[in-house]
Amino acid sequence: MPEFDIVGVGLNATDTLLLLPKFPPYGGKIAFEEEVLSPGGQVASAMVTCARLGLRAKYIGTIGDDYRGRVQMESLRETGVNLDHVQVRADCPNQSAYILVDKTTGERTVLWSRPECLRIDPDEITPEQIACARMLHIDGHDTPAVERAARIARDRGMPVTVDVDTIYPGFEKVLPLVDYLIASAEFPSNWTHEPDPFRALEIIQREHGMKVAAMTLGADGALAREDGRYVYSPGFVVDCVDTTGAGDVFHGAFCYAVLQGMGLEDALKFSNAMAALNCTALGARGGIATAVEAERLMTAGERRLNRRYADRAETV
Repeated sequence: MPEFDIVGVGLNATDTLLLLPKFPPYGGKIAFEEEVLSPGGQVASAMVTCARLGLRAKYIGTIGDDYRGRVQMESLRETGVNLDHVQVRADCPNQSAYILVDKTTGERTVLWSRPECLRIDPDEITPEQIACARMLHIDGHDTPAVERAARIARDRGMPVTVDVDTIYPGFEKVLPLVDYLIASAEFPSNWTHEPDPFRALEIIQREHGMKVAAMTLGADGALAREDGRYVYSPGFVVDCVDTTGAGDVFHGAFCYAVLQGMGLEDALKFSNAMAALNCTALGARGGIATAVEAERLMTAGERRLNRRYADRAETV
């Protein structure tokens, strides 16, 4: 039996959250109410979500040796994520982000920086690092490295999930190696030049052959295509404090759902619930819930139905 349930290769970041009473107009000026240092990052936060849901999770990535890097390492260790193949890069600052949070809505604006000294070389990814798990989760940033990881996983029959929101050079080599594409709302249309999200998902799935092609829709939930049919899962209505990290938690929850054998409908609903609950607290990992809490919201929670998607897809 593999040593881990899931291994993730990709980004982490240490965020500085600035809480604003409201977002200022362009060129405006406003006093922020609070400053909070908070660990986050796409793949790292997804692995933390998996670990909190009870999976044996491993993270592969690079971390700077500055204070922000130490905050990130401490956070990952506390959650029980395996860090055996995390590289701490000497004389290199960790990836950081300044996140402006509008307290009236919980929505955020992200300003980020990742120094070149954190780049993962594909030669640093070995078969032993990947084949020790049942599933691989990647993002798209260090494209040659995640391509190598995905190719190793594909060769060993491991399912591959990907979180992507930006078009990266060379990413066309990664998509054929992916089983579950869960992209941002913008990525499918940007990638295909097809403005209709339904057609864009169909084109990506037809061209690259993944089992599920899906997109997250923020508060409106998620839309997915599997076996020629579309499934729309509305988001849950919660008292939103901060939307930072909601997508990362969605991805971690989706990985958990697939490994638990859930069907697509239940996986999307569960992932939406986990993402919504994370928005009820401050920080990228501030509100990561338990499976029991997510199931409670799934049973009794109010959902936000968007007719644009519901009228053309099976709604669950």
